[in-house]
Order: sequence, then structure tokens, then C-alpha cells
Amino acid sequence: MKMRKELWFGFSIMALVVAGAVGMLLGVETITRGHLGLLMLSLVVVAIMLGFPTAFTLMGMGMIFTWLAYDRDITRTLDLMVQAAYKSMANDVLIAIPLFVFMGYLVERANLIEKLFKSLHLAMARVPGSLAVATLITCAIFATATGIVGAVVTLMGLLALPAMLRAGYSTPMSAGAITAGGCLGILIPPSVLLILYGATAGVSVVQLYAGAFFPGIMLAGLYVMYVILMAKLKPAWAPPLSAEERQVVLPAMTAALPAETQQYAPVRLLDALKGKRNAQVPTAYVLRQLALVVMPGLLFVLLATSSWRAVTTVSVEEAYGIQPIGFNDNSPRVASEFGLQEPPVEGGLQEPPQESTGLQEPPGADSGALAEPPGAEPAQSAPSAVGEPPGSTAGATPQAATQPAPTWWWVMFGVLGAATALFYLFLSFARLEIFKMLLGSFFPLLTLIMAVLGSIVFGLATPTEAAAMGAFGGFVLAAAYKRLSMDVVRESVYLTAKTSAMVCWLFVGSAIFSAAFALLGGQELIEKWVLSMNLSKIEFMVLSQVVIFLLGWPLEWTEIIVIFMPIFIPLLSHFGVDPLFFGLLVALNLQTAFLSPPVAMSAFYLKGVAPPHVTLNQIFLGMLPFMGIQVLAIVLLYVWPQIGLWLPQLLYK
Repeated sequence: MKMRKELWFGFSIMALVVAGAVGMLLGVETITRGHLGLLMLSLVVVAIMLGFPTAFTLMGMGMIFTWLAYDRDITRTLDLMVQAAYKSMANDVLIAIPLFVFMGYLVERANLIEKLFKSLHLAMARVPGSLAVATLITCAIFATATGIVGAVVTLMGLLALPAMLRAGYSTPMSAGAITAGGCLGILIPPSVLLILYGATAGVSVVQLYAGAFFPGIMLAGLYVMYVILMAKLKPAWAPPLSAEERQVVLPAMTAALPAETQQYAPVRLLDALKGKRNAQVPTAYVLRQLALVVMPGLLFVLLATSSWRAVTTVSVEEAYGIQPIGFNDNSPRVASEFGLQEPPVEGGLQEPPQESTGLQEPPGADSGALAEPPGAEPAQSAPSAVGEPPGSTAGATPQAATQPAPTWWWVMFGVLGAATALFYLFLSFARLEIFKMLLGSFFPLLTLIMAVLGSIVFGLATPTEAAAMGAFGGFVLAAAYKRLSMDVVRESVYLTAKTSAMVCWLFVGSAIFSAAFALLGGQELIEKWVLSMNLSKIEFMVLSQVVIFLLGWPLEWTEIIVIFMPIFIPLLSHFGVDPLFFGLLVALNLQTAFLSPPVAMSAFYLKGVAPPHVTLNQIFLGMLPFMGIQVLAIVLLYVWPQIGLWLPQLLYK
């Protein structure tokens, strides 16, 4: 009842503001239609900050001001609303949104995040700030798989925050790692933000996904570097784990192996196959452990050899011989073989007069054949069938050429080879158990993510098809971990419908608002104002990113995308800015919408599940350094744009 009174109170205030503003403008003759558009934009921002639903505020404001622009013609107003809504919902790219959201909810309910956090925590036990580092990596992987910021922050708040506080981590450090890591799903594909931006700006979602891959990894890497640096400089903020917390409990059969054998896992397992010293341990168990030991090296060899052939082999295009069109001396025979007849002389095709074309017929040429160009070899004889002329090599199979492997291949497999060598160099049974834990938590998620993103980036599937494949993969993961039930499916479908409806209504409201804004001339007025400032490209980019950064304080990223991107995008062509590159900068920048007070939704998600002694001010304090890192990432991407553009240019040049 109280909420209903507050809603009506806010609605009454908003109605009075709108009525007063409209009445004032109608009474002033010097106010132009463009100023009406700016008033509509301002009122929308005020209404959203008062707590009104964004989608219906956009639709309501759009209808009111369209009605004013059409001189109070309700029929034309409703026609524009229907056309804008239909145009938005006819966009095929938006179908990927509910599928990706459904995949995220299924993966969330597969209960992988607890196993993933525990395995990463043990794998990085000796790294400074290991719990915070494991939290960031878990958030990055899980945010990539789900793309739902609230779900990731809430689950990690329940799982990682108590563990970090028990280990003596400072509250701001713990809260900042969880909130910043949970927001990575906004940038790292498959991202709903990139789908909305692509649909709004008319940019390929496939290229946006390819371009956002490395900036997302760069931002997550900067977060991890900051945590490790602060753990070194301020050990009290992130104390190292004790020996008991780093201990890995070995299975009974592994512990039963003879103690006098080597402690190095591969050698010890090979020794266990000899004689009767491991009679209490089945040979099948030892062979399974050896198979796990061999798996990383075998996978590295297979990946290296297959990719080596792909990057060093250059396919040669087939060359086809050119056969003159027409018949030579043997043309009657060829024509008769294929049931062709000579056209009659009368009424048939006639040779044009030579003086009209300026061409002369070469000596000995038939009138029915095309003239050979000067210097051409005379025809030897007609082939026995329609096909290659004599002496042609078109039927020969072209030989594939080779080229040196590119630099990026050597760098990538150099890093993978070093990681594989380190794995085998320090492979103890404790690390083997951690590897088995990662096989059960990290690699299934990684496989799902790479299958979805790889099929999109390499052109094997559209984003919608890949999203459907990802939703099926979520089903498989939930079933594999015995978490698939009718209750889980019902809840996932309900939450997917709720989220998708919000996004789609928001997009419809944005279309109606944008149509009204353009109809009133607000877009033209802003363009004239910006162009009158005589900004350079750098000044325009700085101004736009500062405006988006400031808008992130009172507004969420969805509202910024659907309201303000249609204002910025028409200006990009004038300043020579690539919409793809601008979208990557915006995706990096809009993460501040979840980390900047007072709206900072990540802080409220975390506060809802945090212990009572964790205050909102402590959470805000922990988020500030990560906001600074986001600004640094934006600067790095602008200075070196190839961080985001290299992969799209490599794949789609």
C-alpha cells in the first residue's frame, strides 16, 4: 500500500511537471520544435531518476511529444507508434537475447560456480591475493557464460565474500573484486549490451563480439594485476593463505600408492605399474590417472599441428581455360551431338557491316565463328564434347602453396607451450587433483563459451543460431551435473521471459522515443550545436566518453544505449569515427554504470547478500579503484585501437 502511494505521488509530480512545461512552451512563440525535443529528453531523464519504469516512460513521452509535433493528430501519432514498434521487433538480432539469457540461467543453476571458485582458489594458492584473484577469474568466466550481472554478483557475494572475510581480507578489497568482476559480463561476449548496440547502431554483432574479446581480457587482466600489486604492497589487505587452507586432500587410492616411490606424479604412476607393490590399487585406476596426465600434452600437440596446417597452407584458386563462344569447322558435328541446329539464314543473326564496327574478319575465318584476337594461337581441333579445349590445363588439380606461420601463432603457442611445460615440470599429486577439479568445473564452461563464441566469430553460425546452441549446451550442463528438473526449467523460463520482456519493451520504447525526437528536430539541433564547436576527432571522442561516463552515475547502461546512442551515432561519420570502435569504447565505459554511485546496481546486489557489518560506503570505497582501472582501459584502447580491431580485421578483412 505504501509503495502504491509513493508511485501515485511520483506520477502526480511528473504529470504536473510535464503539464507545466508543455503549457509554458505552448504560450511562448520563440520556442522551436527542436527545443521541444530537448525538453522531452530532459523530462525522460528526470522521470527515470524519480523511479518510473524506463520503457513506459520512453513510450509515454514519445507519444505525448509526437502528438504535439503532429498538431494534436492522434491518428498519425498512433501510426508512428505502431510503425516504430513493428520495426524494432522485426529485428532478427534481438532473438538472440532470450536465448543467451536462458543459457545463463541454466548455467547458473547447474551449480558450477562453487566448484569453479574452489578449484581456482586452490590452483592459485601461492599467488598474492589468491582469493581475490580467484574471485575475479571466476566472475569473468561465469559472467561470460551467463551475461547476467546481478546473478554473478549475488552468487559470488554468497560464496566468495565470506571466504575472503574469514581469511582476513579487507572489506573494500573483497567488495571491489566481486562487484568489478561481476560487471565483466557487460563487455565480454556473449553480451546483451553489444547486441543492443549493434541493433541500434547498425553494426554487425559478429564483429562486435570479435572486437570485444581482447578488451575484455585486457580489463580482467588489469583487475588481476591491481589485486596482486596491492597484495604485495599492502599485505594486510589480502594476507596469504595458511598451509591448512592450501592443503589438498588426496583420494584414498592415490594415498595408498607406495610411499617409497617418486613423489613426482608421472614417475610415481609409472612405478606403480611395475611389480606387485601396488596390489591394493587397481591397475585400471592407475591407467586412468596416467590418461589424465597425458591429456594436456596430447591436446597441445593436436591443437598445434592442426592450426599449423591451417595458418601455413595457402589454397590456390583453380584456373579455368577460356574457350571461344561459337563453333569452328567441326561445329555441325558438335551441334548435332548435343541436338543443336543451325539457325536459318533468313531472319537469323546477321554479321554486322564491317564499316559500322570497324572490325575486320581475319582471313580464313568462318562467318559463324568469333574472330580470334591478334596474336592468338589458332584453334587445333574442336573437342569431342563441350568442355576444355585441347591443350588446356584447367582440369589439373592445383597444388597448395605454403607460407610462414604468422607472428600471432608463434606467440600464442609459445605461451601455451610454456604453460604446458610448467604443468609437467611441477606436476605433483596435489596439483593433479586440482587439475581434475578444473576438469569438472572450469573446462565444461570454457568448452561451452568457446563453442558459442567460436561459431559466431568464425562465421559458422549467426548470433541467433549460436545462442540456440548455447541454450542447448546449458541444458546439457545442467543434466550432466544432475541439476536439471522441471522446477529448474520452469524458473529459468520465467526469469528469461521477465528479462527478455524488459529488454524488448525497452527497445520498443527507445524506437518510439527516437522517432519523436527526430520528428521534433532535436537530433538536428544537437548536431548543429556539436558541429558549431569545431571539435577535432580527439576532442569529440573525449567529449562523448566523458558524457557517457557522467550519464553512468544516474542511469543504467540499457537506458544510455537506447536513449543517447541514437544521438551520438549520426555524428560519427562527420568526425570519421568507426562505429565498431566507438561501440567498444562505449562497452568499456558503460561498466561504470554498475560501479558508479548513486545508482551502482552492483553495490546494491552485493549489499543484499553481504553480512550486516559490511556497509554500503565500504562497498563504494572498494569499487573506486576499479573504476579508475576502467578509465585506464579506455585510454589504452583509444591509444592502441588494434587491441579491439585486430581480430575483426583478421577474420573479416
